[in-house]
Amino acid sequence: MYDLVVIGGGPGGYAAAIRASQLGGQVALVEAAEIGGTCVNRGCIPSKVWQRTAYLLHQLRQAHEFGIQAEVQAVDLQAIVARKNGVAGDIRMGMEGLLGSNRVEIVRGRAVLQNAQEVDVEGTVLAARKIMIATGSCLDILDLPGLEEAALTTNQILELDRVPSSLLVWGGDHIQVEIASTLSVLGCKVHLISPQPRILPHEDHDTSQRIAQALREAGVEVLSRYTLEAVRPSANGCEALLTGPDERRLEVEKVLLAARKPNSAHLGLDQVGVKVDPDGAIAVNERLETSVPGIYAIGDVTGGWMLSHAASSMAVTAAENAMGQARKFPFNLIPRGIWTIPEVGAVGLSEEEAENKGFDVEVGDFPYAINGLAMARNAMSGAVKIVSEAQYGEILGVHIVGANATDLVGEAVLAMQLECTAKALAHSIRVHPTFSEAVVDAGRDAMQWALYLPPR
Repeated sequence: MYDLVVIGGGPGGYAAAIRASQLGGQVALVEAAEIGGTCVNRGCIPSKVWQRTAYLLHQLRQAHEFGIQAEVQAVDLQAIVARKNGVAGDIRMGMEGLLGSNRVEIVRGRAVLQNAQEVDVEGTVLAARKIMIATGSCLDILDLPGLEEAALTTNQILELDRVPSSLLVWGGDHIQVEIASTLSVLGCKVHLISPQPRILPHEDHDTSQRIAQALREAGVEVLSRYTLEAVRPSANGCEALLTGPDERRLEVEKVLLAARKPNSAHLGLDQVGVKVDPDGAIAVNERLETSVPGIYAIGDVTGGWMLSHAASSMAVTAAENAMGQARKFPFNLIPRGIWTIPEVGAVGLSEEEAENKGFDVEVGDFPYAINGLAMARNAMSGAVKIVSEAQYGEILGVHIVGANATDLVGEAVLAMQLECTAKALAHSIRVHPTFSEAVVDAGRDAMQWALYLPPR
């Protein structure tokens, strides 16, 4: 009997298997496809190779500002695909090697729960004291007549040998916004269509505004409050019918579908009694245990933000709990990163969420436009925003738009984890000139004594 059987070999399942083994457990990891899951093979890592191409191209177009006259002769998409395949392959090979060196047994095939202590893998039954579900997410394809012929998925985008002349990107969440930013830089005319009142509806309203403005300045048409009603073939691709504030018809080459849903079907959850929400997300408690004792679930399959680093962090907590510990997972400390130009990094509550929870809120906001390094590098778009509780200065959320935001947000996570106040942050020290100075300056603004902003 195994101490733990993990179903799914993505970043969450992989981390859980290793952590449980480190704690002395005999562990089996069941995977039906490639080790690494969506993140390594079709998501985070491959998309960042494409995004890096777009970022370098964007930088080259700005090179004249620094006295460099550079001409881009061509962008070789086959080279981009080859690089992302190589990087993904190296990571996958490394993960498989680490699983082996940690004595984790990899079992190939599709798993179905038989009960709280048995998993059937295509006819082979694995017995386990504890089970962990880490099956990730899958594409959520919109059911609309005519869409199948016109659609591009995120999987297909990463294999392009030619940039579409035009693209309708359906949805305004982080995946769609990233792809819109990248393809726009690569020369595609992008129409970003959101059914919500604004793009990035789960982020702070200032973040949404700043990214929408940056996308528009890059040539992306951003339309909110629209519904995709129909897609019909046309001479140059397809015609999309949109309804909302008015009726619009957009002629584009392709329609991008990037929405995802928890990959919880066909696992035998019903017969075991694991509670699943209407959207397919497996419900878990603060210890990441499902409604059935001894069965845990982590990562995208539990819904929420669907972020690889969340899955990996949840994996550590769940594995330790499966091995006899009693740890709570800090859902409020999951950071978000969006690799647009400029980047987004965020953690915690937005200003609206904090107010809706009844907090008396004090906000600090420091623009990149007066940060010394941002000025030197011509990277002045964006700001650092700190949402704090007014009386005691508890940091409730941090929202960064700007260069290196996906790295800078790590400062905010650690500050919140260590219960650092806005006052303590305001008195901390950073190297000059760096983007990190803007975090301290936003803390000072939250305390109403910003040195480099006009008096309130």
